[in-house]
Amino acid sequence: MKADHFDISGMSCAACVAHVEKSVRKLSGIESVDVQLLTNSMTVHYDEAKLDAKAIEASVEAAGYGAKVRGLPGAGTNAVSDTGIAERMNAEAGLLKQRFLFSVLFLIPLLYIAMGPMMGIPVPAIFNVHRNPFTGALSELLLTLPVVFLNRAFFSRGLRSFLQRSPTMDTLVAMGSSAALLYGLYMLYRMGFAYESGATQTAAGFAHNLFFESAATILTLVTLGKYLEARAKGKTSTAITQLMDLAPKKAILIRNGTEVEVPVEEVQPGDQVAIKPGERIPVDGTIVSGSSYVDESALTGESMPVFKNPGDTVLSASVNQSGYFVFKAVRVGDDATLSQIIRLVEEAAASKAPLARLADRVSAVFVPVVLLIAFATTLTWLLLGHSLDFALTTGIAVLVISCPCALGLATPVAIMVGTGKGAENGVLFKSAAAIERARNIQTILLDKTGTVTTGKPVVTDILPMGKSTEESLLRTAAALEKQSEHPLAKAVLETARQKNLGIPPVKAFTAVPGKGIRGEMEGQPSLAGNREFLLENGFPEIPGEATEKADALALQGKTPLYIARGTELLGILAVADPLRPGAKESISRLKAEGIRLILLTGDNPRTAEAIAKEAGIDDVRAGLLPKDKEKIVAERKALGETVAMAGDGINDAPALARADVGIAIGGGSDIAIESADVILMREDLNALLTLLDLSRHVVRNIHENLFWAFIYNVLGIPLAAGVFYLSSGWLLSPMIAALAMSFSSVTVVLNALRLRRLKFSTPAERSTHKVFSKKNKKSLPATGALSPNPPLPRSSRNMKTTTLHIEGMTCPHCSARVEKALKAVPGVSDASVSLEKKEAVVRGEDSLDTKILEKAVTDAGYEVTDS
Repeated sequence: MKADHFDISGMSCAACVAHVEKSVRKLSGIESVDVQLLTNSMTVHYDEAKLDAKAIEASVEAAGYGAKVRGLPGAGTNAVSDTGIAERMNAEAGLLKQRFLFSVLFLIPLLYIAMGPMMGIPVPAIFNVHRNPFTGALSELLLTLPVVFLNRAFFSRGLRSFLQRSPTMDTLVAMGSSAALLYGLYMLYRMGFAYESGATQTAAGFAHNLFFESAATILTLVTLGKYLEARAKGKTSTAITQLMDLAPKKAILIRNGTEVEVPVEEVQPGDQVAIKPGERIPVDGTIVSGSSYVDESALTGESMPVFKNPGDTVLSASVNQSGYFVFKAVRVGDDATLSQIIRLVEEAAASKAPLARLADRVSAVFVPVVLLIAFATTLTWLLLGHSLDFALTTGIAVLVISCPCALGLATPVAIMVGTGKGAENGVLFKSAAAIERARNIQTILLDKTGTVTTGKPVVTDILPMGKSTEESLLRTAAALEKQSEHPLAKAVLETARQKNLGIPPVKAFTAVPGKGIRGEMEGQPSLAGNREFLLENGFPEIPGEATEKADALALQGKTPLYIARGTELLGILAVADPLRPGAKESISRLKAEGIRLILLTGDNPRTAEAIAKEAGIDDVRAGLLPKDKEKIVAERKALGETVAMAGDGINDAPALARADVGIAIGGGSDIAIESADVILMREDLNALLTLLDLSRHVVRNIHENLFWAFIYNVLGIPLAAGVFYLSSGWLLSPMIAALAMSFSSVTVVLNALRLRRLKFSTPAERSTHKVFSKKNKKSLPATGALSPNPPLPRSSRNMKTTTLHIEGMTCPHCSARVEKALKAVPGVSDASVSLEKKEAVVRGEDSLDTKILEKAVTDAGYEVTDS
C-alpha cells in the first residue's frame, strides 16, 4: 500500500470533511482516508496497482473541492516551506481579512440606510425609505450586491455540494443569505407594482420588510468568523513553526584545514562541521575534537545543558553554549533529528482520533437534518397564521446558526496544540489515536536495561584486599579490560581514565566468554573474572571474606569481578547498571496515580529483583526473551487492561507493537522507535508522567470542545426556530444568529489554545503541590499545569516578597549563581530564580532593603532591570 498526502482547498466545516472522505472512499483500491479540516489536508493509503494520485485528485475535484498531492509532511534542513501549516493558515487569514474589510465598506452605508430611520439617525431624503421608499430600497440592493459578489465562494461551493446531495456549511450560509436576498427582491417588485397601481402607502410599507441588510450582514459576519478562526488556527501550529525556525540555514565545514560556510542543504554524511559558542548545531553527528556544554532543551525539554566530549552524539537544533568543537556529520537533511520530530508532529496533527470520527459521522447527517428543520420551521409559522417575513426570519436564522464549524474543529485543534506542546517537552506522539489511548493507561510494562536503568554500566565499588590499594586494583583491572569487548570493560576503563591512571600493556591476552579474561602484565599472570574462573586457572582458595563481599554485592544486583595478579588476590570490583536519575521518584509518582508497574528483563532474577527493589517496583519478570515480553503484554490486555510498554531495545519491538501504547525511549534503537506509538526524547521516567498528564489534558479539552459544539446547536436551533417565542417573546434575528455561529468556532479554537499554557514539573516540584485524584481518593502531588517556581515557605508574619527582573542569565548555572548570591544576603529566608522568566522571587524580613538585593545580583555579574 502507498500513502500520499494531499492539500485540500475549499473545505469549511465537518460536513465538507465527510463529503471529501466519501468521494475518495468510492474509488477502487482505497484502504483508508483521513481528511483534516484544521490542516486542510488528506492522507490516503491505497493500492497503487489499482489507483494513482491523479485519480484521487480528480475524485476530490469532482466533489467540488481542490486537491494537490504533496510529499510526506516534514520540515527540516531540506524541507519545502510552502507545505507549512502556519503559512497556509496565515495566507488564508489574509484573504479572508481582505474580503471582510471590503464587505464592511459596503455594509456600513447599507445598515445606515436600512436602520437609520428606525433609530432616529438623519438620512438624506433620497435614501430615506420613509420619504423615497423605492430609491431607498434600490440603494440597499446596490450596496448588497458587492457584498454578495465578494463572498460568492459560499454560493458556488454551497450550490455544488447541494446538487451532489452532500450539503455543507456553505450550503446553509448560501441558502440563508439567498433566501433573504430573494425575499428582498420579491418585496422590491411588489413595491413597483404598488406604485404602478397608485397604492403609494402600501409601497412604503413594503420598504420596511426588505431583508437586504440581513443577507449582507450574514455574509460579512460569517466571513469575520472564518477570518478569526483562521488566525486562531494558525496559532495552534506555533510549536511546529518554532521547531522549523530552529533549523540553521548555514553550516561551517572544515575543508583542507579551512573553515568554509555553506548552505546547510549541502552538508553530507562524513563532513567535518565546526561549531562555535552560541551557534545551533545544523545536523546530527559525533564530536571529533573539542568539548562543550550543549543545550538540548528544544528537543528534549530538559533545561540542564549536557557536557559533550569526543565520541558523544550531538543533535540538530541543539545550542553550543561554551566551547568550540568539530563533529562529523552522520544524519543530515530529512534524516536529522529535528526534521524527524517535525515530521512526526505534523503527521500526528494530521491524523484523526476516534473522537473525531464520531464528530464526522454526526456532521454527515447534521446538515440535511438542519435543512429539514429550517423548512419545517418556516412552514409551521405560516400555518400558525404568521406573516411570510416572520416565518422566513425564523427559517433563515435556523439555517445560519446551525453551521457545524465548531463540531469539525473540536478535535483537530486540540490534537494540533497537544502534539506541539508534547514536542516542546520531549514527548512525540505518532498519531492522534495514541494521545486518546494514553489517557486510559492502567498498566505500564517497563524494560529494565536502558529504560529503568541507564544502560551504561559503571563501577560502583572498589574493594582492595591484603596489601593491595585501590589504585593497583583498578590499574590491573583496566589493563586487562582494555583489550576486552565486554560491556563491563568500558565501565572499568572509564573509571581508570577519571582517576588518570597509567595503564600498562598486557601480553598473551585471552578471553573466556561468560567467565573472565587473563593475560600477562609486568611479567606476572593476571586474572579478572568470576570465582570459578580464578579457581580453574590454578588460583589458590579464595578467602571467605572475599566470597562474602562478592555475594553481598550480587544480592544488590551488582556484578562482582575478582582481580588477581600472580598468587595475590588484589580485590573485587563491582559493576552495575544504575537506575536513571529520578527513576525512583517517578516510579513512586506513577504508583500513586494508580498505575500498575511491571519490570521486564532478560537479566537474571537476582539482579532484576535487586533493581526492582531499589526502584520501588513490586512486580518483576526476569529471564525473558522478546517473545515472552510480547506474551505478557497480550496477557495483560486479555484481562481488559489498557497496557503501555516502555522500552529502548530491538528486543522490545514486538512488545511495543503489541501494546495499546508503545513508548520508545529516544536514545533507543531505530526498530524500537519505529514500533512505538510515542517517543520520549528525554531519557528519564519523568517523561512518562508528562505523557500521561498531556494526554489527559488534551482529551479533556476535546471533550469540552465537543460538549460546547453540541450544546451550542442543541440550544441555538430551538431558539432560532422560535420555540420560546410564544411563551417568552424570544426570537433570534438572522444577523445575531450569524454572529453567534461565527464566534462558536472561535471559542472552540481559543479553548484548545489554553493547552499552550500547560507547565510540566520535575519530580521535585511535584512533591510540593497537591491535587485530588479520583483514582485513589487521596491528596496527591500535582502532575501538570503548574507554576515553574514552587511556593516559598512561610517563616513569620513580618516577612515580605520581592521580585527582581534580571538580565544576563543564559544557562542554569547563571540562575544557580544568582540564587546563591541572594540567599547569602542577611535577612533573606529563601530565594527562587526562574531562568525562563528572567526573574528572582525573594522572601525575607520586612526591613530588607531592595537595594541590597540588587547589589548582590550586580556583584554576581548580572543586571537588575526592575524590582
